[in-house]
Amino acid sequence: MEKVFIVGAGLMGSGIAQACAQSGIEAILSDVSQEVIDRGLERIAWSVGKFVDKGKLNEPKETILSRIKSCPGFSMAVEADLAIEAVFENLDVKLDVFRKLDEACGSDALLASNTSAIPITELGGVTRRPEKVIGLHFFSPVPMMQAVEVVRGVGTSEESMLKGVAFVRKLGKEPVRVESDMAGFLLNRINLVSYVEAIGLVAQGMGTMEDIDKGVRLAFGRKMGPFETGDMVGLDVSLGALTAIYEDSKDMRFYPPVLLRRKVKAGQLGRKTGRGWYEYNDDGTKKGA
Repeated sequence: MEKVFIVGAGLMGSGIAQACAQSGIEAILSDVSQEVIDRGLERIAWSVGKFVDKGKLNEPKETILSRIKSCPGFSMAVEADLAIEAVFENLDVKLDVFRKLDEACGSDALLASNTSAIPITELGGVTRRPEKVIGLHFFSPVPMMQAVEVVRGVGTSEESMLKGVAFVRKLGKEPVRVESDMAGFLLNRINLVSYVEAIGLVAQGMGTMEDIDKGVRLAFGRKMGPFETGDMVGLDVSLGALTAIYEDSKDMRFYPPVLLRRKVKAGQLGRKTGRGWYEYNDDGTKKGA
């Protein structure tokens, strides 16, 4: 995998592009407009600069950034060995992206989705190469998180799974193989149940967000509590993931809580809007912290 085409220049897509560039892989970042891509490139430049300043990278910032190209649309997808879809969690949008990637990419290219919850089989089903469609579920923030789920759809070949595993390792990350295509995969099915429970405990007045986050950090050794994590990921993203899992499984454990749905309707989506479970300053730091 020497060249990767990434659809979606948001937090996840730009993070994947950065991880590729830092590992010596050429990345092509695509989105609906150059303006959107430029915002993603600015985010990457800032993040790479931070890594360089801390001595965590062995190459100059300019060398790493030179490996990332931009492309509104799909015209450069034909050059890629691997195409990764990283748009928001909407099935119709993702299906449209996969149809376009199937047309634009070379016949040998592997197609992957960064979806956190939508079944890979459904995405592969709209292509002429379901055996070459896998899930590559990265976690946020991509440059720092080490786990990547490599997900098998019903039609996915073992060869494609092994290529996905090898790519993850080339990024310096650890692959987690998911052998059955169930919405939410492995880690989100574990994580989101606890998120729903935490929201329910706050709604019932059993504890505060602050105390739950503090307790999870101190008792379970996690760097962030469920509400802090929810704000970083985006409440709309979590709602989309829960909705996809519930619709696929009808398991009430994943039914989106009323409080989460209300906050999303109110536009309180987390750090990116300045308010979610907590309120944030313009630089992304938590107010009152």
